[in-house]
Amino acid sequence: MTAPTADPLDGYVAELTAALHGPARAKTRLIEEIRGGLADTADSHAEQGSPYPDAIRAAVREFGTVEELVPSCQRELTLAQARHTARAVALTAPFLIACWYLAGTSAPDQAGAQLLAAHLAGVAIAATLLSAAALAVTGTLARRLPTPPRLPLFVAWTGTTAGIAMAVTTLALAVASALATNWPLLAFAGALTAASHAVVATTARACRRCARLPVSRTARLG
Repeated sequence: MTAPTADPLDGYVAELTAALHGPARAKTRLIEEIRGGLADTADSHAEQGSPYPDAIRAAVREFGTVEELVPSCQRELTLAQARHTARAVALTAPFLIACWYLAGTSAPDQAGAQLLAAHLAGVAIAATLLSAAALAVTGTLARRLPTPPRLPLFVAWTGTTAGIAMAVTTLALAVASALATNWPLLAFAGALTAASHAVVATTARACRRCARLPVSRTARLG
């Protein structure tokens, strides 16, 4: 029995999927849009009498090869990842300011704890403002202003800094809960901070990876 011939469209989509990196939902939507457009174009060629493999090849010539599509597609996914990271920081950091304030007030006689809490709160406020600005630049303002090419990397390191501050806070809250009488509240705040750190650190790592991927000059200026 002759083995079925692999669908060239499936091979094209698989190669494009492997070459792109970004948020799963945005990547899936982008791949499905390209696949749908490629399939429609191939069907048009097939209706004109072209064999299916030839129709796929003609559609690819119109759409571009995987190597030609990757730069522009990756740029779109990198911006999506930057927005994902900025949103994660903007949503978690304000809440965590309260946790860091709690860490400082739990030891009113310890100037070091209060100073640490003040610095961490400052980091949280700065990260929130920067993330909100990044969301604005890549959202509503993107229609009027070009997106800075280094913005994704800037967002990635903002998220990384916020993640480090969250890790330090988790440790501070763990120590404070062991010494304070209201340790259940501090332990709960520490657990929430640790969970937030896991989310922010993961998305910041993904953003750094996307931001460092090479793109063509045309894609950067697009």
